[in-house]
Amino acid sequence: MKIREFYDALLKYAPLELSKRLCETDGGYDNSGVIVGFDSSEELSGAVFALDLSFGAVDLALKRGCNLIVTHHPAIYSPIKSIEANSPIYKCIQNGISVISMHLNIDCAERGTDYYFAEGLGAEKQIIIDDFGGGTGYGRISEIEEVTAKQLLDRYKMRFKSESVILYGDANRKISKIGTFCGAGLDERTIDESLKAGVDLVASADIRHHVLLKAINSGLAVLYCTHYACENYGMNKICENFAVKYKNEKIIYFDDERLS
Repeated sequence: MKIREFYDALLKYAPLELSKRLCETDGGYDNSGVIVGFDSSEELSGAVFALDLSFGAVDLALKRGCNLIVTHHPAIYSPIKSIEANSPIYKCIQNGISVISMHLNIDCAERGTDYYFAEGLGAEKQIIIDDFGGGTGYGRISEIEEVTAKQLLDRYKMRFKSESVILYGDANRKISKIGTFCGAGLDERTIDESLKAGVDLVASADIRHHVLLKAINSGLAVLYCTHYACENYGMNKICENFAVKYKNEKIIYFDDERLS
């Protein structure tokens, strides 16, 4: 299989159009796609999936003989004038490793990081707030089997392998409907959407103080996660999906334990 063909499969799974749609919705910015280019005739020797392009991810690719790294967060986000010699992206260029980043498009994919964030917390039925059709979009309102807020917290710690999480609200409160926003998606608008839907708890990361205050003052419980953990879970699942689909033992995942 050629890298080009694998890239096409990634785009089928999470079309770049989804990034454009979400940017139009929330006024954001993205830089998904090919970051370090590849020869269209180059064979795929293996792929490392990772949330971020780090030295650890590059070292794993070199160790396992993989010539592609697929990241969630763009390896280059804002325009740059030069590439530092002591950087992961420079090391990729030196060693002929291509880099593809799948950011907002894989957040919004039908089985993307936002979907898996809700699924990992026990979602039995998901309704998408910013619905782009075909099961794609961002922000989920989900019904779950009733648990206490503390039980949901414990579920998160176990499934997302992260102790770095804060629960705001009564630990004994019964939770049966949640609003989930992977990454930094909780804001005033998504709080209002959650309240209209009768949500008991919202979960997200990088929550600004005034947004957190609004959620608490509105009577919502809040699960304040790390940005890494709430997206790493889904990216790992997506890697597993591709490894199974292509029956390739060299489609592997890099977990950065420093950030969980």
